[in-house]
Amino acid sequence: MAFLHASFFSPVLQKEVGLNAIVPETGRGPFPVFYLLHGLSDDYTIWHRRTRIEWYVRKLPLIVVMPDGYRGFYTDNHDGAAYGRYLVEDVIGFAERTFPAIGKRAARCIGGLSMGGYGAMRTALAHPDLFVSAHSHSGALFDLSKPFRPERRAMLKKIYGPKAKGSAHDIFHLAAHHKRRGTRLPKLWIDCGLDDHLIANNRAFHAHLVKLGVAHHYAEHPGVHDWDYWEKHIVAALAFHTKALGLDSGEGIKRLGGG
Repeated sequence: MAFLHASFFSPVLQKEVGLNAIVPETGRGPFPVFYLLHGLSDDYTIWHRRTRIEWYVRKLPLIVVMPDGYRGFYTDNHDGAAYGRYLVEDVIGFAERTFPAIGKRAARCIGGLSMGGYGAMRTALAHPDLFVSAHSHSGALFDLSKPFRPERRAMLKKIYGPKAKGSAHDIFHLAAHHKRRGTRLPKLWIDCGLDDHLIANNRAFHAHLVKLGVAHHYAEHPGVHDWDYWEKHIVAALAFHTKALGLDSGEGIKRLGGG
């Protein structure tokens, strides 16, 4: 695998931005792409620094793109930048112009942790025509019809605005909207640690999807909101995505966790 850093100009953000990418050096391209999102306190370098993601995908015919999401929750902020458009237009556009990417729904997947878990769910539900699968580890899967906790209120109001319920930020609304319309949704995977401070949000979103009849995988495991948990569970998420992408029959997925 080749590990690459790229800087490029984002027309949406009107600034230079960065991303890291893992690209197969062998095999016949083009390849599917996995967009892997970081959490609120980190940046685009963190998945490579804190996990063995490069090792886990070493045998897979898969590009991994790790963009910078800043602190914008991967959505168009009410009082701030359009981070949702930036991800869909600029990041995906740059990746598919620059790397040997297939560039079709069946060859795109997205996932992340915490803020990035919300970002993956929101982006996939807002653009179900773009992704075949999406996963969330320990996601900030807020029910925007509920009051924000006091320590989060100022930050989240700047992001979501005063009328967040039923908006393009609202994953509960987006899931219900597409269920009513009969939209073909991406395959969804959600997991969270039993002692994670976001477990109640994850349980609530899971219950909402169950009530709607939206197919998804949901699991709770021992653990808290930390890299020990995410390093352990990214392997299962990769297996989920490789199956959705149709790569699971290859030798790479058999050796994903070791060898």
